[in-house]
Amino acid sequence: MGSPVSSSGRGRGLARNLDRGTDLAERLETAGSFWGKFMGLMGRPALPDGEGLWLPGGNGIHMMFMRFPIDCVFVTRPGADGVRKVRSVHRGVKAWTGLVPLVTGAHGVLELPVGTIDASRTEVGDRVEIVE
Repeated sequence: MGSPVSSSGRGRGLARNLDRGTDLAERLETAGSFWGKFMGLMGRPALPDGEGLWLPGGNGIHMMFMRFPIDCVFVTRPGADGVRKVRSVHRGVKAWTGLVPLVTGAHGVLELPVGTIDASRTEVGDRVEIVE
């Protein structure tokens, strides 16, 4: 069975906070399939700085079988300009905590290394560009 992550290759996309002029992920993978979203980052030993996983279309995640904590940025559907707004941020979500509460109005989530939200100064309402 192939990789559950986008066939575009590992880390070819990016996520940028347009309001702060900061990067959320310089190397962004996309997990667009059901299997890819289910697997997410499970089985990996870590998520290096500058990397991230984009789960389009979802409004919740699970942390079962995860080996490390992550930051999560939930975003809305894209506007006419393709830009999304940050709906919710979750810092340092612990491994093995089950489900993160569903985020009403979210239509995708960025899974990022712990500290990314603070380093990028990302806040609810910020505009985010995601390039897959």
